[in-house]
Amino acid sequence: MKKLGNVLYITSPDAYLGLEDEAITISKEGQPTRKLPLLNLQGIVCFNYTGVSPALMGACVDRDIGLCFLRPSGRFLARVEGQVSGNVLLRKKQYAVSEDRETFLPVAKNFVLGKLYNQRKVLQRTLRDHALLIESENFVSAISILKELMQASRLAKDEAELMAIEGNAARRYFGLFDQMIFQNKEEFRFEERNRRPPLDRMNALLSFFYVLLANEAASALEAVGLDPYVGFFHADRLGRRSLALDIMEELRPVMCDRLALNLVNRRQISPKGFVIKESGGVLMDDETRKAVLTAWQEKKKEEIQHPFLKEKIPYGLLPHVQALLLARHLRGDLQSYPPYFWE
Repeated sequence: MKKLGNVLYITSPDAYLGLEDEAITISKEGQPTRKLPLLNLQGIVCFNYTGVSPALMGACVDRDIGLCFLRPSGRFLARVEGQVSGNVLLRKKQYAVSEDRETFLPVAKNFVLGKLYNQRKVLQRTLRDHALLIESENFVSAISILKELMQASRLAKDEAELMAIEGNAARRYFGLFDQMIFQNKEEFRFEERNRRPPLDRMNALLSFFYVLLANEAASALEAVGLDPYVGFFHADRLGRRSLALDIMEELRPVMCDRLALNLVNRRQISPKGFVIKESGGVLMDDETRKAVLTAWQEKKKEEIQHPFLKEKIPYGLLPHVQALLLARHLRGDLQSYPPYFWE
């Protein structure tokens, strides 16, 4: 099993990354150069525009260290990748499954089933812990409907029906999201899910977390030898990592949504840490982005009991475990793909 290593986040726009011996050098004009060892580093995520040296790019490829570039908003920009990992037989099987509805639809159903189960669990936890602060009858109704939609997802006849079920569930779930915000409600008001660009603070926070998770899901898939661009639920599209989006669906409510709500409800981030642009788009400032990244790293260290493996793992290994289980299913070692059900 892959070990959970450290991820280095470069948030300063004027930082330049280089390589000296076995260490990363971080240079900024007018400041001393910092050095960090490459040892035990799992990935580097850059929000900077100054650049990264070719020597460091090569070192990352040689050591299987992910190197990803994001825009300040958190939107994915590019990745530096080495040779394709994994055996050709596994990828050929993946491509064959992606073209055969009889084989890809059951996998897609389990992605959606896991997502709906975990969304329902988030609502149940809120109802249990904060019944006096919410409109309980709305939560009880949504929880019941999500259970019905879970059953419907198992019976879906094609991908169009499955997408309609997932969309219905998302509307029910996000329709109650604003009620789960208990602090700074006016500033973090959530009316609907929007993106590209996000039009409010909570959507900006969610989108940022989703990009981080998508990047880690893509790395996890590559590590087990799968192609992150060829999915079973999300359709193929130029430049879209469809399988990474597939595998992160069931993880978003647990790893991203709850963390975003906790940061707001515990006042760990301030409404003042967001910038509203003339276009209407909302971005985090540098200090807020650093606080959010720190919380993300801490979240990844928390241990959970994996319901299928029956053992404790850190949250940060969830994308890697699910990618491994998917690979085992495609190889024929598992009869079906087991989604992650939050306990």
